[in-house]
Amino acid sequence: MAVSVTELTEYLNNLLDLKTFAGDHSNNGLQVEACAKVRKAVFSVDASLELFEKAAGRKADFIFVHHGISWGGDPKRFDGLVGKRLSVLFRNQISFYAAHLPLDAHPKLGHNARLADMLGLKKRKMFFVYDGKPIGVSGTLPSPQSTTALAEIFEKELGCKAVVFNNVKKVSSVGIISGGGGLDGVLCAYAEKLDCLVTGEIGHSCYHHIKESGIPVITLGHYCSEKPGVLAVMEKIENKFGIECEFIDIPTGM
Repeated sequence: MAVSVTELTEYLNNLLDLKTFAGDHSNNGLQVEACAKVRKAVFSVDASLELFEKAAGRKADFIFVHHGISWGGDPKRFDGLVGKRLSVLFRNQISFYAAHLPLDAHPKLGHNARLADMLGLKKRKMFFVYDGKPIGVSGTLPSPQSTTALAEIFEKELGCKAVVFNNVKKVSSVGIISGGGGLDGVLCAYAEKLDCLVTGEIGHSCYHHIKESGIPVITLGHYCSEKPGVLAVMEKIENKFGIECEFIDIPTGM
């Protein structure tokens, strides 16, 4: 089985509604075109030389990631680290596609939607506006649970080590922001009077706001919180085109 890189790209562009995220700092979509046909596609969270070399070793024609290699006006020069990465792609005729905010925000395939599925969230709505678009998901649990119980669900589903701040015994409403929701995410969840915020990571600047507000926060690790959407897209592509697909797990521990 094979699909043209043009057909696959157009399908992904429409599936993830890239046109509505024109302001995203990531240059979403096909960032490197190096083949005409795709027989095998690999999927991962982050672009890296390690990923590209593993994709080449697996005879892949196409790579899909959440974090790409082209952001804003970069790269301006194709030497050094950029040159090494591009060399592997072009020498092995591997095309490369990235979807950043579109994969956070997708209502069914997005990281946040899939994390919400793990909790069985009801009465869902989008929340937390980033770069002019709501990318997070909030909702209500089927029944109140402790933050410890919620953390255990994610640890089982993602294989992550969840960290809980302000542990409480009863949580009903939850907001989810994959990756790094940061201080803005904490303040947004607090302003919307949510019982708990789930995110990938938080920085030092969040500590006292979390402590003083009392809002429970569960962190899953940036990497682990952004695997679900990639896996969902992989399943979609495999079913749609019948090509061989494989997820390459390169955890960062962060």
